Amino acid sequence: MKTIGLIGGMSYESTLSYYEIINKITNEKLGKLHSAKIILSSVDFEEIEECQRKNDWQKASLILTHHALLLEKCGVDFILICTNTMHKCYDVIAKSIKTPILHITKAMLLELQSQNIDKVLLLGTKYTMVENFYKQLLLDSKIEVFIPRNDDILKVNDIIFNELCKGIVKENSKQYFNDLIAQFSQVQGVILGCTELGLIIKENSKKLFDSAYIHAKMAALKALE
Repeated sequence: MKTIGLIGGMSYESTLSYYEIINKITNEKLGKLHSAKIILSSVDFEEIEECQRKNDWQKASLILTHHALLLEKCGVDFILICTNTMHKCYDVIAKSIKTPILHITKAMLLELQSQNIDKVLLLGTKYTMVENFYKQLLLDSKIEVFIPRNDDILKVNDIIFNELCKGIVKENSKQYFNDLIAQFSQVQGVILGCTELGLIIKENSKKLFDSAYIHAKMAALKALE
């Protein structure tokens, strides 16, 4: 079994999901009392969120590279950045270490292709929805990506940071997401492109593609190869 390195804490709520998913899949595959070999290096999310607000992605990259180097020194076989938004720093981090990093969008792309999905609604932080660091991999593979209008982008971002990252799940926010998704009748599925969104969007008439689950599942299966 390979050892998985996790850069977590963005937020701690979604990192809990990663840990649980990886261990559950490992135990399902191996049985008995087996669990995954995981080393977690967890950031202070307040520092990362401040970098995001100030558009200081260079500092954010340095912080995450530091954690990646710590995991590398521990001898992990590969690393996951347990968040979608901070894959904006992926290239900088990957160039700074020798250990491979499993890209969250590549995991998502493989899942979409396996289900013949080519029209999706992307929900996530405003950075993930508006910028191309996440979407471009999908667009390059002929997957049509829809995002909400600007006022909804801001609303989704607000719910993520002021509710979900703090472990708060409100019924009116659940209804808001149901109503938002219903506006996109042309899509086949919805990418939960923020690792916290799986906490609030659990059922829908559209297929849901939970980035945290898909990323964690890829890690668990890779560790067992």
